[in-house]
Parts: sequence; C-alpha cells; structure tokens
Amino acid sequence: MAKTTKAREAAESLRSNEYIRRLIEDEELRESVREAFEAGRKAYRRIQKQKRPAQALLDDKRIQRELRDAAEALRDASDRLRGRSRRKRSWGVKLLVVGLLGAIAAVVLSDDLRKALLDRLFGAEEEFEYTSATGAPTNGAPVAN
Repeated sequence: MAKTTKAREAAESLRSNEYIRRLIEDEELRESVREAFEAGRKAYRRIQKQKRPAQALLDDKRIQRELRDAAEALRDASDRLRGRSRRKRSWGVKLLVVGLLGAIAAVVLSDDLRKALLDRLFGAEEEFEYTSATGAPTNGAPVAN
C-alpha cells in the first residue's frame, strides 16, 4: 500500500508542476527538446569517431554546426518552457531587407545608376572645359622660370 501511495503522490506533484504541464501541453516545446537531443547525439557520435576529439571540435565544421543547432534548439525550448514565445520575423521584413541590399548593390555596381542618383540628390553636374594656363605661348617667346 505504501508504494501505491508514493506513486500517487509523485504523479500529483508532477501534475501540479508548471514546467511538466507545459512540456505535456506544448507541441513546439517537445519538438525543440527532440531537435536538441538529436543534434547533440549526432555531434557526440561524430566526436566519438575521431582519434583526437578536442581537435575535431575545432576543425570539423559539421560538429560545430550540430552543436550550434543543439544550442539553438535548447534556447528555444528554454524560452518556451519559461513562457516566452520566440518572435519570428515576418516575410515582409525579410523582403524589405533583401530589397534594400539589392538596391545598395545596384547603386554601388552601376555607374549610370550612381550618376543618376547623385544628379537627383545634388543636382546635375555642370559641364566645363578646362584649358591649361601653363601651356607654351603661341608667339614663340621663351618661357621664363
């Protein structure tokens, strides 16, 4: 009888725990925990195959990516567990950033576009002809220095 009472008390304490309830109810939280576990397991397996694991951590880009993925998934899970939802960037913001970067690249790379933009901003350039004042005289007289 003591074992069933202890089991019932343990189940009730788990049910009243806010974090356990969130883990049970939140699909995205469970998915983040699963992703973190999978990425960590992949990185661990890859490190185990190496002769020098410490060197592999520094050199192997795949291990670094898997560890970074695991850390991001754990951060997401931690935020969701604490009740913070991660804000996702909207497509509009991404599209605006890409458009702005494209416009800047076009201005930098295109001489005609850059000149047109500068003419619009600062007015058209004034055309003038340059004649040198230091040229040789036309009457044949020697130039004194």
